[in-house]
Amino acid sequence: MAGESLPLWRQLQAAASVVAAVRAGESATPALDRVRPELRAAAQALAFQSLRNLGRAEALRRQLAKRPPPPASDALLCTALALCWDEAHSPYAPFTLVDQAVEAAKRDPAMRAQQAFINACLRRFLRERAALVAATDPDPVALWNHPRWWIERLRQDHPDQWQAILRASNQPAPMTLRVNRRRGTRDDYLAALALAGMAAQPVGEDGVVLQSAVPVQALPGFAEGRVSVQDAGAQLAAELLLDGLQQRADPPRILDACAAPGGKTAHILERTDARLLALDVDPARCERIRQNLQRLGLAAEVLAADAALPDKWWDGQPFDAILLDAPCTASGIVRRHPDVRWLRRESDIAQLAAQQERLLASLWPLLAPGGRLVYCTCSVFKAEGERQIESFVAHNTTAVSRPSPGHLMPQGGAGMEPVRDNLSGDHDGFYYSVLENRKA
Repeated sequence: MAGESLPLWRQLQAAASVVAAVRAGESATPALDRVRPELRAAAQALAFQSLRNLGRAEALRRQLAKRPPPPASDALLCTALALCWDEAHSPYAPFTLVDQAVEAAKRDPAMRAQQAFINACLRRFLRERAALVAATDPDPVALWNHPRWWIERLRQDHPDQWQAILRASNQPAPMTLRVNRRRGTRDDYLAALALAGMAAQPVGEDGVVLQSAVPVQALPGFAEGRVSVQDAGAQLAAELLLDGLQQRADPPRILDACAAPGGKTAHILERTDARLLALDVDPARCERIRQNLQRLGLAAEVLAADAALPDKWWDGQPFDAILLDAPCTASGIVRRHPDVRWLRRESDIAQLAAQQERLLASLWPLLAPGGRLVYCTCSVFKAEGERQIESFVAHNTTAVSRPSPGHLMPQGGAGMEPVRDNLSGDHDGFYYSVLENRKA
């Protein structure tokens, strides 16, 4: 594990600070940004494993102490429990984690008063582990490590698949790359990876899955734009959008309506020449789009604007194709972002579905007759996918649904049961719908 030269108690302090931030409602990303650089990789690995087991850890802590200690101490206690409750998957021997968690409390002035309490809880856990774990098994949040409402929503939406979805969602995701067609073939890039001693296999049309993750700077040709990091499921967007457009005599006019950080924008431009407008409401995120395109040797018009308000930015010329990668709960990418499940609230689904509905209604009139709009979300909830599009088509007589993947469920690699109707290989959860404008 990265950071092993640093004392484990320091790694646990940093990981617990991330867990505490997430429990307070903050994304793990800014919390990790505050961690000292030399600790960050180790803290992320430990924090993410803790977040994937937080439901079990909190249930165990309730068995050990009816009243929680102060938030920082409780986060450290739950982090230790999350890491050592299942010895088969523990990153260190449980007794080592317990010893170092107590040391972490002793070394932190804010937690020093709770050192004896943390020590007593964790030593008792080591003595009574089997009984304590069995006592928490009936709790679905402990069993599945997702909020209760999330579990129930999946049971309603996917009655035959909900368990497989939850299992896959709790597996760490692999590092998946997208090869830039303009800078070489995938076969050539696989050969370059092999030469660098990095085992990999192809996925989809442009993707490569690494056997082991590496820093992006270590990837052959990354700085030169040969490759980008992008999940295999996300790589479907460009393929679906461009289907039927590449036979045109002139470059198509394309809108990427919610484009940041620019992965799908870049993939479109890697696959075809296009007049592409990339929008994002956040100017800072627009700058990230520009930086990504520059590294890849690509060009597009990038504009900071609200896609739902075309009167503010549209020039009146229709688009041949529109990609709407709509804001969503991100329930399909919790493999990569395990904090999302603990940050979301059930009420977020209705709020985001309303935003998605507004975006569809605002962008559809901008599509040329015969053009196509690809609607996608990285969500497995039907309110943000299947039901959203069913409602849109029912209220828009010019919109025709074309063959589309629909809901793709998160799917792990070897040893994970496959989810029916999924793509082959390893990918996150998405929803895709292709709509054609049949207006004369």
